[in-house]
Amino acid sequence: MSTRRRTRSSIKKGKKNLGRYKSSLEKYCADCLADAGIKFDYEPESFVLQDSFVYDAAYYKMTSRRKDLMNASNKKVLPITYTPDFIGVEHDFVIETKGYTPSQHTFPIRWKLFLNYLYKNGRKPALFMPKNKDQVDEVVTIIKTMINDGKI
Repeated sequence: MSTRRRTRSSIKKGKKNLGRYKSSLEKYCADCLADAGIKFDYEPESFVLQDSFVYDAAYYKMTSRRKDLMNASNKKVLPITYTPDFIGVEHDFVIETKGYTPSQHTFPIRWKLFLNYLYKNGRKPALFMPKNKDQVDEVVTIIKTMINDGKI
């Protein structure tokens, strides 16, 4: 297992230099995949898990900006989408890095909808959800083994 850790060159004026990545775990994962020669796309596409629609009956909802209820009758309800962090280019895998995220109430439901989407569409990529650097190292090792064994 690799033991990559942040170095002084990866920190710029007290802030992490993440480039296009949203978290240090995502950056670490991308670096590990690249170092292993595993080709991937980062957040390449969003999957529509539920289409948008118009609820054409009475619908009143609360909002964070108003004290009274807002009339949302006949308004478009936005679709539910999911964008994986990493998708394999030459091999069929998906990696969703999930560090400590207490504010992600919707993620477990979105993830289950994504699994259902894959099931209904006959897709069976290898799925990984590491939450720390050691688990990312393990994921890369598993992917390399699966590639060598012709499983993905």
